[in-house]
Amino acid sequence: MITLLGLLTIFSVVIFLLTGKGAPIIGLILFPLLGAILAGFGPAELGVFFTQGLSKVIQVAAMFIFAITFFGIMQDVGLFRPLIKWMLTITKGNVIAVTVGTALLGMLAHLDGAGATTFLLTIPALLPLYKKLRMSPYLMLMVLALGAGILNMLPWAGPLGRAAAVTGIDVSMLWRPIIAVQLTGVVLLVLLAVVLGIREKRRISAQGLSAGHAGSEHIEEHDRLSSAEEALLRPKLLWLNALIFLSVLGALVVGILPSAYIFMIGLSVALLVNYPSLPMQMERFKAHAPNALMMGAIILAAGSFLGMMDGTGMLKSIAADLVTILPASMVPHLHIILGIFGLPMELVLSTDAYYFGLLPIVMQIVSMHGVEPAVTVYALVIGNVVGTFISPFSPALWLALGLANLEMGKHIRCSLFWMWGLSLCLLGVAVLLGVIPL
Repeated sequence: MITLLGLLTIFSVVIFLLTGKGAPIIGLILFPLLGAILAGFGPAELGVFFTQGLSKVIQVAAMFIFAITFFGIMQDVGLFRPLIKWMLTITKGNVIAVTVGTALLGMLAHLDGAGATTFLLTIPALLPLYKKLRMSPYLMLMVLALGAGILNMLPWAGPLGRAAAVTGIDVSMLWRPIIAVQLTGVVLLVLLAVVLGIREKRRISAQGLSAGHAGSEHIEEHDRLSSAEEALLRPKLLWLNALIFLSVLGALVVGILPSAYIFMIGLSVALLVNYPSLPMQMERFKAHAPNALMMGAIILAAGSFLGMMDGTGMLKSIAADLVTILPASMVPHLHIILGIFGLPMELVLSTDAYYFGLLPIVMQIVSMHGVEPAVTVYALVIGNVVGTFISPFSPALWLALGLANLEMGKHIRCSLFWMWGLSLCLLGVAVLLGVIPL
């Protein structure tokens, strides 16, 4: 009975998330509550489950709220604009260099972990260049998506934050062992961009076209800002902001303080340095509050969901019953098998459904065979994260398609092979480095 209620609860949450019938927090809160009530638990027990679940995610939620706001401020002050302009300048006119530059720009722009910001910063700047050089805009979108996917392994991006909420492991501790995998992904993406650039150059030549000349006008167009945006720039404080930014990253890597506290300190210093007046500080908070609060609310709702599922015993019951159904040889390696197919699953599962629906069950099953929760996270995250922006359930991807005037179906056809291939390579790297023991 408890297994059936658990499965119905998870399927209800997944279907609710996939169909987009409402905000994720609604499904994550109400369906587990209903399942727990049907299982016979009363208000006192529900309160305990909720408190236990919330205690596991409160640090993650705080980290997201302050991290997203901090990186929003870094974007506001123009910290990354000189780098973007420089890269646009040095890559103009060379198809291979443009492809490599696109990969680097995608990763650079995704430092704040927000897909919408990544595409808003890069596509308007790059699209005129691609048109002038007669390069495929689908190549542009794929390479940007790959770069953003690799950077999505950062602790303040969505996947690791959700995984931290599920496991209760500090997000910085989850991130540190996969830094080498992430850096390898950066190198592999640059090499792949070279290959794709050569292929694109040959395609242009085979069609009897010559790459057009890209002048400086698209760079000048990229530099044009509204008066409101220009008022936020702090070019004279560029090096000080770079120091703040690098200090925050360094503190996260070293782990000298909890990640949420690091971002609180970084945000406070950044606001004090760049926008010393109270009205401007409050205006910056208001500008970035929607993204920050939405992500924080999802993590808190996930804590409620996991508290109910764990406290009622549903997860353990599902895992115990599934073990009796699955082939015995498959069970100890289930996390790796699902990691291999993690990227194609992006086409049928939303990010929330993948991490809040699938991950807890897999973690329960393989833990019976001595697999650490962190290892399960690495297998599922590394196998899935590169394909974040191939998923029809990604609102940021729909924004990117609209900005570039492209079709979802063709983007999937053009990108799936390369994205899945890179994902499998990263899984292999993780195995070789011992991050995912076989």
